[in-house]
Amino acid sequence: MWCGRARSQKEIDMTTPPIKRFDVIFQGHGRASGKMRNDISVDWPMMKESFDLATDEGPFHGGDGTAPPPLALFTAALTGCIMTQIRAFAKRLSITIDRLDVHARMHWQGEQMGNDPYVTAPVAFGLDIEIESSATQDELCHLLDCARKGCFIEQSLAQGVIVEHRLKTGDTWLRM
Repeated sequence: MWCGRARSQKEIDMTTPPIKRFDVIFQGHGRASGKMRNDISVDWPMMKESFDLATDEGPFHGGDGTAPPPLALFTAALTGCIMTQIRAFAKRLSITIDRLDVHARMHWQGEQMGNDPYVTAPVAFGLDIEIESSATQDELCHLLDCARKGCFIEQSLAQGVIVEHRLKTGDTWLRM
């Protein structure tokens, strides 16, 4: 129902904006450069932007601690993504944000038999979001719902995207 009556197909066609689709593609190349350090170049071709990042592990995992561990960057990526989408969609929804704080908790569990390689699994990820705004609770809930749906990282997790792995041996690529 719309304004107390059902809309005709013509009214729907006239009031529904066309759907725009777009692809967001990042490409990365990592190279081992230390005991556990990895230097990674990330390109965003559509925006003609490049980023140089690094990860390392602390001494407990055989590294030198020269850069954040990968899980720290993962935590930052999810936290930063939801914060970006909240602010971007607040503009579209005409909501003024005076302050935005997000507290993240990422919990994984590992299991190891003897000295075998360990197996890991996510346990729970949580984001506590504090927004100071004159917007109503309903408006802020709608904003957060939109931001969750627009956060590429969160949607990748929610949909359980399978990561394809290939291993090069000689001149052959093997699908794992």
